[in-house]
Amino acid sequence: MDIFFLGTGAGMPAKLRNVTSIALKLLEERGAVWLFDVGEATQHQILHTAIKPRRIEKIFITHLHGDHIYGLPGLLSSRSFQGGESKVTVYGPKGLKEYIHISLSLSQTYLKYSLTVIEIDEGIIFEDEQFTVEARLLEHGIPSYGYRIVEKDRPGTLLADKLIEAGIKPGPIFKKIKSGEIVTLEDGRTIVPSEFLGPEQKGRVVAILGDTRYCENALSLAENADLLVHEATFSKGEEKLAADYFHSTTHQAADIAKLANCKHLCLTHISSRYDRNAWRELVDEAKEIFPNTDIAEDFKEINIPLK
Repeated sequence: MDIFFLGTGAGMPAKLRNVTSIALKLLEERGAVWLFDVGEATQHQILHTAIKPRRIEKIFITHLHGDHIYGLPGLLSSRSFQGGESKVTVYGPKGLKEYIHISLSLSQTYLKYSLTVIEIDEGIIFEDEQFTVEARLLEHGIPSYGYRIVEKDRPGTLLADKLIEAGIKPGPIFKKIKSGEIVTLEDGRTIVPSEFLGPEQKGRVVAILGDTRYCENALSLAENADLLVHEATFSKGEEKLAADYFHSTTHQAADIAKLANCKHLCLTHISSRYDRNAWRELVDEAKEIFPNTDIAEDFKEINIPLK
């Protein structure tokens, strides 16, 4: 599981930072990539990476401001020309379905794959045997969501040597035990999986927030997260300006990470008013409150290791 930043700027494209888009790479877990926001030129950014558009399985839109969605119709269209045939599901606020429909309809774009658009409310918006995704409204000028991605706990490592010692040969029985299924052997013995599996592996938690002022829902989404991706459009001391424009400062992002007991904070949505020399200052400001802080840059990747 890796987070890959395709765009990390605020408001409009800049020379050093494109507008917002984040890829959650789940290649080992499900052979897929999930995108969070698709700012203008996201597909151009992807061209400089190893990400394959055909592997994009889900897209989560935080809100409908242009710097978070203007790249979406182009990406959806291009995916057809790049071998994408599997289904894509797009989640986001009310109005997203109309935006996509009008964009694709007026441009007479035909998709070779199935596209489903789900306009969300707060709560669990996706769940399968591997992951849950929870959405909550944040505080912004228009409805803006944050997402909490929770990987479900995995069974422990199969103790193959112990099974072989018990006279069980590698094969389908190994697979059943690994999946937690109780197995009755031909000789009448019952194999209980817990006796042949190592400790359960705890699932990882990632919180990716849209544009927001400091708010309680951000704290809830970030609780005990292995990684919190939080906007920091403004530096410390600019709290009034941040509040007026429905954004956050470096200190406010760090406060959320600390109060939520996160392991790692990464600042993003950085205003172009801050040049490369100022980025270290922004990180240092956040570290005053939450030491394990990084700042996102376009094409930066963060691995989220197994626990």
